[in-house]
Amino acid sequence: MRYALLGLGNIGAKRREILGQRCVATVDPYNPAADFRDFNQLPKDRYDAAILAVPNGVKIDLVRALLESGKHVLIEKPFLLPDWNTAQELSRLAIANRVVWYTSYNHRFEPLIETLKSELQRGSIGRVYHGRLFYGNGTVANIIGSWREEGMGVLEDLGSHLMDLLGYLFGYVDSELEAWSLEKHESKSLDHCLLATADHRFVIEASYLSWQNHFAIEIYGEEGSMHLRGLSKWGASEIIVHERVRPSGVPRARRQSHSGQDLTWQRDLTYFEQAAAAGEISLKNDWWISTMLHKMARSA
Repeated sequence: MRYALLGLGNIGAKRREILGQRCVATVDPYNPAADFRDFNQLPKDRYDAAILAVPNGVKIDLVRALLESGKHVLIEKPFLLPDWNTAQELSRLAIANRVVWYTSYNHRFEPLIETLKSELQRGSIGRVYHGRLFYGNGTVANIIGSWREEGMGVLEDLGSHLMDLLGYLFGYVDSELEAWSLEKHESKSLDHCLLATADHRFVIEASYLSWQNHFAIEIYGEEGSMHLRGLSKWGASEIIVHERVRPSGVPRARRQSHSGQDLTWQRDLTYFEQAAAAGEISLKNDWWISTMLHKMARSA
C-alpha cells in the first residue's frame, strides 16, 4: 500500500520513518522538507492511503476529501466528530467508495497491555471490582503558546488514550463518563483531568503536570489484582499479577517486563491495513470518544 503523509511534525516524522519507501509523498504547509505545501497539489493517483498527523480542526475536511477520492485514511487520535450527521455522512462515503477510516490509539498495541487483556480474558483475577488508569507527563510548558493550547488540552491528548483503553480492555464503549475534576493550572486549556465511569468502577486521570513521565493501570478483582507500569517509548515496562491469598496475606505474584524498541506504531499500521482489507471503520469508538470529550469540554 502506498501512503501519503499529511503533516510532517514529530508524529509525522515518526510515521515516515516506519513507512520507509511506502511513503510516496508528504504534505505540510509549514515544513519546507515536505513534498507539497497544499493537499490539493497532491496527485490522487500517487497513493492508496493517507495518514493524517494534523491538528484536529482540519481533520474532518481532509477525511471527507480522502474518502471521496477512494483513499483509506489512518487518523492520529483523536478524531472529533462534531455531530451524528457528519458521522453518518463519512460512514456513507466510506461504504460507497469501499474504503475505511481508522483512528490510531497505538497504546493498545503495547506488549504488556496485550498481556493484561489476555489475563482479563482468562479471568486471572476473577470478577473485576474496580480500577484506575493514569497517564501523565510534564509537557505543559511545551503546550503553552502552541496550537495544542487552543483545544481541550490534556483531555483530548492523553485522556482520549485512556478512554480508548476503557473501551478496549473493559468494554465501556457507549458508556457515560463523569468529570470529577477539570483543571487549568498553567495552560489556558486543560492540563489536568480526573474522570470516572458512571458506575464509579473506573477512574481515569491525565496530567501535563506529572514531572516524571508515568503510565499506570491498576485493576482489583475477586481473585487478585493487576498492576501495569510504563510504556515502551519511555523504556522498560512491567506488569505484576497478584493472586489473592485467603483469608488475607501477602499475595503470590507473577511478574513480566518488557524493554527494547517501541513496536506499537508498526503494529498499529499492520492493524490499519487489516481493517482496510476487512472494510472496518472506527465509527463506534470515534463517536463515543467524541461525545464524551465534547461533554467534558462543555463542563470545563
